Amino acid sequence: MRIGAQYQGNHQCEFTVWAPLREQVALQLEGPEPRLIPLKQDIDGYWSATLDDIAPGTLYRYQLDSDLLRPDPASQYQPEDVHGPSQVIDHSAYAWQDTAWSGVPLKDYVIYELHIGTFTPEGTFESAIERLPDLVELGITAVEIMPVAQFPGDRNWGYDGVYPFAVQTSYGGPEGLKKLVDACHQHGLAVILDVVYNHFGPEGNYTRDFGPYFTEHYRTPWGAAINYDDAYSEGVRNFVIENALYWFQEFHFDALRLDAVHAIYDFGAKHVLAQMQETVQAAMQTRAFPAYLIAESDLNDVRVINPPEQGGHNLDAQWSDDFHHCLHVLLTRETQGYYEDFGTCNDMAKVFKDRFVYNWSYSKTRKRYHGSDARHCPPYQFVVCSQNHDQVGNRMMGDRMTALTSFEGLKLLAGAVMLSPYLPMLFMGEEYGEPAPFLYFISHSDPDLIQAVREGRKREFEAFHAEGDAPDAFSRDSFNQSKLNWNLRQEGHHQSLWVLYQTLIRLRRELPALQMPAQGVESLTADCVGDQVILLQRWCDSQKLACLMNFQAEPVVQSVQIEGRWQKRLDSAEVSWKGPGSQAPEVLEVAQELTLSPHSFVLYETAQTAASFA
Repeated sequence: MRIGAQYQGNHQCEFTVWAPLREQVALQLEGPEPRLIPLKQDIDGYWSATLDDIAPGTLYRYQLDSDLLRPDPASQYQPEDVHGPSQVIDHSAYAWQDTAWSGVPLKDYVIYELHIGTFTPEGTFESAIERLPDLVELGITAVEIMPVAQFPGDRNWGYDGVYPFAVQTSYGGPEGLKKLVDACHQHGLAVILDVVYNHFGPEGNYTRDFGPYFTEHYRTPWGAAINYDDAYSEGVRNFVIENALYWFQEFHFDALRLDAVHAIYDFGAKHVLAQMQETVQAAMQTRAFPAYLIAESDLNDVRVINPPEQGGHNLDAQWSDDFHHCLHVLLTRETQGYYEDFGTCNDMAKVFKDRFVYNWSYSKTRKRYHGSDARHCPPYQFVVCSQNHDQVGNRMMGDRMTALTSFEGLKLLAGAVMLSPYLPMLFMGEEYGEPAPFLYFISHSDPDLIQAVREGRKREFEAFHAEGDAPDAFSRDSFNQSKLNWNLRQEGHHQSLWVLYQTLIRLRRELPALQMPAQGVESLTADCVGDQVILLQRWCDSQKLACLMNFQAEPVVQSVQIEGRWQKRLDSAEVSWKGPGSQAPEVLEVAQELTLSPHSFVLYETAQTAASFA
């Protein structure tokens, strides 16, 4: 069932809203002389009417039981913010220029996560277009946009959205978003949209007035869970599946990143994510480029991506948080919270090989066994990173890795992510070592809610009082401080880091041994050599690469037993990378000792197919 205001041309529009428990629903057309039009209900609880005198731009609300007046839950535009009327949109009015676009294969994704409001000084879709050539020059192949569903005010991370179909007004609305996606495709970039199907934001959320969108059977960090398997859940399932189709069909997105699917509770025989994938793929069969669903999940559960015949939801990819956690602890030595479960060299070696560290093994933090074996899944089904909006922004001071490790450490992080067999993701500014924080910020209009956010943040960071108070999330300063400083990318160490990322991305594309294999287990080994050194080996046919990564803050002398002749390809410690100077030899052969500089990696290449390290 298509929901919302579906403009059909020639001033004809069909209005459909799901409200199964209401006795009466009417459409109120806003204007100098408001009109109230009764809607008819079908057996599934959908109320609808098709009108012949509706122009694009028409404002409307729904009247429920002759009492409440509410915006459309499936509103496609909220020009007067979350409490105002909804607006009819004519999607056919935009002339797409991407007819030649054929997409990017998932295995070739190099993802760049960005927040529209802080990506540029203007913080709009159209201003982001100006930066696309920079991303192409870097080697990015897929842009991931943090949520743009309408939220209160003009600044927010996006996870407080309350109208999943409406594009944020302060960013540029539906037309601005289409222009950005269109421009990305013309630059050869795929586009991923971050969508939230596990909760609604707290302000402007009127879905409860329309129907049982929530269930008390499960609780999430945001309260009652969205109703995917309780009474009347079919209308809710249709709502989110229609939303996924909407982004693919009307905005030409290449993929959706599904936020925190571990907070989507559905114990029915067919999980809503499986139904979503099934519906999306059926609808996209005639499209010239693919549509992917990528799950953010901390479950380490391969059922998310396993095919239906194996009892899975059949999504295209999922995150591996374990990869990030291993890197973070090795570089920062932080062990609080869930970081307690990570930190050894063996953990890092395992996640390079096995996708997860916890694959039905005991977690001290969870105090139970966690995860499943993912080695049968191709590596391109896993997204990895060294930082992202959550890991940066959920810190009290919004610290990027730039503030938590040395410049040498930043280069080591780049090498670990880019030389892995997985889909790499960068968080905006990471490529040049952006020093600005990425803080948590909101612009709610409810004073009580603003105060509740402040108090909640204070409680969250009680353990950090020695560092001072968390920045005020409501302050515009928190938002402005989080904007990127693009001019830095052409200066000193920032420029050197940018060129390193560019070089690593190019090597991923050009070297056969770094190409994304179909399975990957047989063409990769990773071992812990000594206490804090990882030896990663990847090969393809006659080409073999060996990368040694030193996670210690001091030089390491490592004995190497080697067959054949190995040529150094890249050494992050070299002066050319603004390093302290490398002691690693240009050529490795016979048995010799190798000196690795602190927090560095060195990449060797050989035509030989056999090598052993001790």
